[in-house]
Amino acid sequence: MKALFPDVADKLRSMGSHQSAAPRSNTWLTPPHIIDALAPFDLDPCAAPEPRPWATAAIHWTREDTPLHREWFGRVWLNPPFRGDLVGAFMRRMVRHGRGTALLFARTETEMFCETVWRATSAVLFLEGRPHFHHADGRRARANSGAPVVLIAYGRDDTEQLRKSGLPGKFLMCN
Repeated sequence: MKALFPDVADKLRSMGSHQSAAPRSNTWLTPPHIIDALAPFDLDPCAAPEPRPWATAAIHWTREDTPLHREWFGRVWLNPPFRGDLVGAFMRRMVRHGRGTALLFARTETEMFCETVWRATSAVLFLEGRPHFHHADGRRARANSGAPVVLIAYGRDDTEQLRKSGLPGKFLMCN
């Protein structure tokens, strides 16, 4: 859940949670054990800026690389900026690309989730528990993500990688 854009409201609260849904930081790194279980990836179009404590893919693009305006390639790892209008734009782009794995909050009732997950993906893995993301320097966040997380596979290879990942949770085939 790394937000790459700084204009997230500072006082938002997640329903049913005592934790703030708005990050105090603009960069939140995917826990390395998730990347390790699913890797290797060719491209991360929403990578944390340098210096990053671990690689998420062979090629890293940050917002300065204008990833929504570039041609995506290979197997993509997508942990999009969690701002409403941007998360949808990145998820629609992932659907068009059709090859890779994305990480989202499990907001299964939203229009964006229905469009880019339920109607467009091969498989999902609802992770058990709420992961702890990491700060830009690699330190694990004290609090968990504040919401359940789902990994979404696009394409046959990513479906198989997700199925055999060993990550705890509930794996479901879609379509």
